[in-house]
Amino acid sequence: MSLECGPHVCWEAWGLGGRSEMGGCSGLTRVTCFSSCPFQSALALARAPAACLNFNCMLILLPVCRNLLSFLRGSSACCSTRIRRQLDRNLTFHKMVAWMIALHTAIHTIAHLFNVEWCVNARVNNSDPYSIALSDIGDKPNETYLNFVRQRIKNPEGGLYVAVTLLAGITGVVITLCLILIITSSTKTIRRSYFEVFWYTHHLFVIFFIGLAIHGAQRIVRGQTAESLLKHQPRNCYQNISQWGKIKDCPIPEFSGNPPMTWKWIVGPMFLYLCERLVRFWRSQQKVVITKVVTHPFKTIELQMKKKGFKMEVGQYIFVKCPVVSKLEWHPFTLTSAPEEDFFSIHIRIVGDWTEGLFKACGCDKQEFQDAWKLPKHSEQQGKVEANNLLHGLFPSQIYFYWLCRDTHAFEWFADLLQLLETQMQEKNNTDFLSYNICLTGWDESQ
Repeated sequence: MSLECGPHVCWEAWGLGGRSEMGGCSGLTRVTCFSSCPFQSALALARAPAACLNFNCMLILLPVCRNLLSFLRGSSACCSTRIRRQLDRNLTFHKMVAWMIALHTAIHTIAHLFNVEWCVNARVNNSDPYSIALSDIGDKPNETYLNFVRQRIKNPEGGLYVAVTLLAGITGVVITLCLILIITSSTKTIRRSYFEVFWYTHHLFVIFFIGLAIHGAQRIVRGQTAESLLKHQPRNCYQNISQWGKIKDCPIPEFSGNPPMTWKWIVGPMFLYLCERLVRFWRSQQKVVITKVVTHPFKTIELQMKKKGFKMEVGQYIFVKCPVVSKLEWHPFTLTSAPEEDFFSIHIRIVGDWTEGLFKACGCDKQEFQDAWKLPKHSEQQGKVEANNLLHGLFPSQIYFYWLCRDTHAFEWFADLLQLLETQMQEKNNTDFLSYNICLTGWDESQ
């Protein structure tokens, strides 16, 4: 017996794609037979990326839960040292997952455009009789429908309006636009030159996840129910479409929509990220006192701060927010003081809108402030104390220090400290202890 894969077979293919758990549609022979049906291919190309999207959207929030990663990194019981080191590559993993989301979103969207075209064409008056019969199921009382387009359409172009007015269409457009804005504003050029654009557009992820959670709530992807398959087998009834409902072996088939599954994948990471933001908010409310502001050459300022209960470590970094400049932006800076100091400090170079605002908020742009710091900023004794404190927290046999900057002015504020460190090592007959290499990216012969 030969089977033709025509438009009427797309009804079974729709059931195969939408209800894979149904026993009546699990035969491999049947799937292979109907694989040439265009609608089946488009639906499979939409459903497979959707499953990948669920998985990747579950992962995308985990790398940005900083407190969770810090806890795992400091917990030896969690995993081995080698695995804990990989946690430092969290942003790289975050970007890779984001690109996978973009790829699967593109495939999912394009495939569903073909599905919409089939559903719309099936409701056009001059369509083939099989497609019309399948789409007409549900027009009568007590019937369940297969095609989400419920009215006859004279102009096929009008079907696009029907698709985008459904919940799946509206949320699909919204989350796709959010994803495009997030990705395009995350390029290196935007992050470096227009950080505020990157920061604010990235928070569109809230709208993205809300739309993603309710995207399938309307259940427009439908398949034949398991109970209906026991009474109405598509293989036996597709040739007797005019007798559906008139003979015992071919009653009117019944359909139901797939329950939404995406929310089950993302509710856990969303809860973890909510806890992460609550912890950040609680920490942001703790009082921090700026005890001293020091200006350095080449538009660099040093902030010395104190915070109750805070203990720093060498190489640690902190996030800083200045409410006067922005109530939402947090920027990371490496701590430049030693753990033995009674304060912790950071050095900030003025290179953007936020740092410029911080520079003015500290009063560094005022003439009287600048005049007060025209005296030498480091005495010899003060510099030796800083050098000793810096080395006291380190116990290596040799230090290799590499610094990349645009020109010689960029490290003028650090030159005195390097010279003091070098002098101390010479006094201790350990000249090989410190080896530093300064690379200039904007070097010219005039420097």
